Amino acid sequence: MKFHTRKWIKPEDLNPNGTLFGGRLLEWIDEEAALYAIIQLENPKTVTKFMSEIDFKSSAKQGDIIEIGLEPVKFGASSLTLKCEVRNKMTRETIIAIEKIIMVGLDDHGNAKPHGKTQIEYVSDRLKN
Repeated sequence: MKFHTRKWIKPEDLNPNGTLFGGRLLEWIDEEAALYAIIQLENPKTVTKFMSEIDFKSSAKQGDIIEIGLEPVKFGASSLTLKCEVRNKMTRETIIAIEKIIMVGLDDHGNAKPHGKTQIEYVSDRLKN
């Protein structure tokens, strides 16, 4: 799994227990998954369709640095399925795991738009064409 984004846990990210608020973490994951899918599907109108069970394995506290990892699992006709793990950058302890996030590209009318992709592409691959 590639870890794309790091976040530094600040006071405004905490819940009343003094640990990272789960809703804030899910917001970051959703944004990261959207950016990843938009780039892969080459469609800025990409939305979250489904997120499977969210498994909170540990917590993070103020001052911790976390990293968000995404791994492509499958390309559908108009979708991209991702797997996610968030871990503590320094200890490598897993904070959260999500087995399935489905992102769907839409057309101008809000309908699923086929993308024709079958594998992950990198910007360097696109520049070669």
